[in-house]
Amino acid sequence: MFEIPASLLSWFFGFTGSYIISIAFMAVIVMAITTPLTLKSTKGMLEMQRIAPEMRRLQNEYRNDRTKLNEEMMKLYQEHKVNPMASCLPIFAQMPVFIVMFRVLRGLTYRPRGDADTIADATLRVVGNVHEDHGFIPRYLARDSAIFQDLYDKTKIPELGLDLGQSPFEAITNNPATGIVYALLVVGLGALYFGQQRMVAARAAMSPTMSPTQQKVMQYLPVVFAVFQIFFLTALVFYYIFQTLLRILQQYYITKKFYGDDNSLGRQAQRASEAARDEAKKNGESGGMFSQMKKDLAAGRDDIRDGADKAAGGKADKPKKPARPVPQSKRVTPPKNRPTAKSADTAAGGKGRPTPSRKQAESNRGKPPKGSRPKSTRPTKGKKKR
Repeated sequence: MFEIPASLLSWFFGFTGSYIISIAFMAVIVMAITTPLTLKSTKGMLEMQRIAPEMRRLQNEYRNDRTKLNEEMMKLYQEHKVNPMASCLPIFAQMPVFIVMFRVLRGLTYRPRGDADTIADATLRVVGNVHEDHGFIPRYLARDSAIFQDLYDKTKIPELGLDLGQSPFEAITNNPATGIVYALLVVGLGALYFGQQRMVAARAAMSPTMSPTQQKVMQYLPVVFAVFQIFFLTALVFYYIFQTLLRILQQYYITKKFYGDDNSLGRQAQRASEAARDEAKKNGESGGMFSQMKKDLAAGRDDIRDGADKAAGGKADKPKKPARPVPQSKRVTPPKNRPTAKSADTAAGGKGRPTPSRKQAESNRGKPPKGSRPKSTRPTKGKKKR
């Protein structure tokens, strides 16, 4: 995986004798591979923007039926021959290329340390070349390749008065006077990133998938990435400079191809995007990319919850446990300074029983309780004997 680009870099070096020119040729090769994918993804993205009003209409019409919405969206994609995943192709293609080029250029300055230093000592002892401080032992290269022979056991990669084998941070730390040149390379890379993103942001000003704030974030994010280049090898900084220059030319070609006249695909997509955003504003919705992602995630959670409820409904319903009664207080003595229910009723003019006077109590002593039968005073006759 790494040997092929490393051998290609070595071939360019044997042909030109310059590290910077060899790195520039590698950037051209990489852009030649990724440019067709970039053009295809740009076309797919513009086609998605062109059908944005119809997508918005379907979302409003089937907002409560996710299954029907997905079916209608798939029909819409098939009708217009649009692939929603086409815009992701450059990202998937560029990440492996980024990792490969990073490892290849970093491997030029490989110096064994730790356990690897012990293995290197044993290997070099076999060939009779052992010393205390090892220089570069380039990785992923054949021993008879041009770059390997030129860098083996060296500690610098000299080119144009610079050392491509150290990072700008190391150069500034070792000698601030000469480190200014390395810092200017990083600043120039940041300026190129900014110019490239300005070209992209100028075309995406009418995009319904990004709000103005998100466009600003995407515009300045590569500039922040350029700041971290101060910790990378200077050889990598040159590689990104050449790659960014080629990307600027690529964006210029895209602008001419897809935005050349009013009937071009880009202009149609911009008009459709404006219509979709106006429709979203009328409905009180936000057309931002992150808000739409949040809605999709919320809808996905609702679908999962509905599916779980349906699955639970298919099984035998378990008897529900009766709700536990709320415990009541066992206190029967009325609190102080609070009227009882009877006294309250009496005060309100109810049928509360009044307290009898003393004379009434004495006169009632001999009387039977109200509602009880008086005892009979007739003597009981004996039973007749048969």
